[in-house]
Amino acid sequence: MGPEELKKRIQLYLKGEEYPSFRKEVEDLLQKEDWKELQDRFYRDLEFGTGGMRGVIGGGTNRMNPFTVRRATQGLANYVRKQKPTGVAVIAYDNRHFSDVFAKEAARVLGSNGIRTYIFTTLRPTPMLSFAVRLLKADTGIVITASHNPPEYNGYKVYWADGAQIVPPHDKGIIQEVGKVSNAILCRPIEELESTGWVCTIDREVDEAYFRMVETTVLRPELFLRHASTIQVVYTPLHGTGTLPVETVLKRLGVTIQTVPAQRKPDGDFPTVKYPNPEEAEALHLALELGNQLKADLVMGTDPDADRLGVAVQDHGRFVLLTGNQLGCLLEDYILFTRKELGSLPRTPVIIKTIVTTELQRKIAEYYGASCIDVLTGFKYIGEMIRRFEEEKSEKEYVFGGEESYGYLVNTEVRDKDAVSAAVMTVEMCLYYRSQGKSLYKRLQELFFQFGHYREALISKEFKGEEGMRLMEALMNRLRTNPPDRIGSIRVVTVKDYLSGIEKNTDGKETGKISLPRSNVLQFFLEDESILSARPSGTEPKIKFYISCCTPPGRNEAEAERELQGKIEEIRRFVDQLFE
Repeated sequence: MGPEELKKRIQLYLKGEEYPSFRKEVEDLLQKEDWKELQDRFYRDLEFGTGGMRGVIGGGTNRMNPFTVRRATQGLANYVRKQKPTGVAVIAYDNRHFSDVFAKEAARVLGSNGIRTYIFTTLRPTPMLSFAVRLLKADTGIVITASHNPPEYNGYKVYWADGAQIVPPHDKGIIQEVGKVSNAILCRPIEELESTGWVCTIDREVDEAYFRMVETTVLRPELFLRHASTIQVVYTPLHGTGTLPVETVLKRLGVTIQTVPAQRKPDGDFPTVKYPNPEEAEALHLALELGNQLKADLVMGTDPDADRLGVAVQDHGRFVLLTGNQLGCLLEDYILFTRKELGSLPRTPVIIKTIVTTELQRKIAEYYGASCIDVLTGFKYIGEMIRRFEEEKSEKEYVFGGEESYGYLVNTEVRDKDAVSAAVMTVEMCLYYRSQGKSLYKRLQELFFQFGHYREALISKEFKGEEGMRLMEALMNRLRTNPPDRIGSIRVVTVKDYLSGIEKNTDGKETGKISLPRSNVLQFFLEDESILSARPSGTEPKIKFYISCCTPPGRNEAEAERELQGKIEEIRRFVDQLFE
């Protein structure tokens, strides 16, 4: 971008930004003539992708701020009005910096465009937004959150009438409308919109309905009636939104829950953790300390918007952190065999997982007579599949869905990952296996012995700035046009290119078509059933490499761990060599 174009973009932004603190950031940079920083802040508009947008908070068109939120919301409003002139919307927000400000700015724009908008009075989890969209029969929903990103980030996710994040054709339609928006944004004062009924606050009526829904998700209520008081749970919301729903529902069910005091209150700085992400062992450090102190049975943590759940379970007096794949397999197994035992398993049960989620879920599903359907990475595709079953009046019935990144859905009242319901189901599992004289960890080892041990790993390679985006694209093109015939010492037998929709062998011969929507993902299937997947992130400038390895059934734990570690290290070395 040339100097004149940059200055023009800066002036347009300053004209449209109402908030002094964000304007001052840019004005100070202009005064210092920090053109490098200004270039980064203005070389593009913060991308509104297929689910919304996410970025660093600050002044500029390539940052999260009131102006970019208003611009995105005007595009959303234009699209909603084309679909339904008298639309309804719901907005929720988490504890991140400026989340409440961004939520109110979005409400101002929607209300000013004749869309009746409901907004929560205080912070609420993402799954409650999904639930509220369905409960209130809204046409769209917004949640202001950056999920588990560092404190300097915030984001904006859009939902449709089914309660799931937007998918085709709505995602591309909204993106097009956002791209058309200039500075002509309708944005009346919030007080005026509230007095005329275009913006309304919601709170307890949605809370109570959601809490009751989570309670009815329980499969064996007698376990809670008889044994809930015997279990000790330690929980951390990681300074986020999970405290209210998790504490409320578990206490109603009679469970003794102790929330980590230093992490109980919302705090957008996340002062006690490096990253507020339950996928990271470090984030659960304080919870594990308290769990050991109290000799707890279970340690659980949710991310700031309470859609991801991390769990540590007891094994002979020590806590073992479960991966997202492991907890997903335990939940799937428990739900399938419990519903089969109770006679409530549908005639054609379906498990839905993403393409980078462990294949162990498929083996468990098939053992119980269920089918396992793969969808693209992103929980919105699980929500979309549930909607399709309903619209097509399919015989297939959703039973459980999950993704490797600690996201699970154990019901259909919510159409996004729901850590609150998953936490309750995890406590129920723990109670059940205790009644059978075993631990959750013991049940996991039984699954591994029966179906084979599975181990997964994730490598994230970051690319900074404008140049980084070009490097990402070049690497993916190199892997696509010149795929490896071996990864380490193991032969590659199949390459799936989700962008072209074609499956090939290493000789380049087409062996099949991929029925899923086009996506910039490559998967390499190895002779020993290992899988390496390469996927640029949809929200951050990075490529994620997913590794999945397995052993045959019947191996003991120590032998399997040695074999799996060797396989994963060999694939790691291959990935590292791509960047040398």
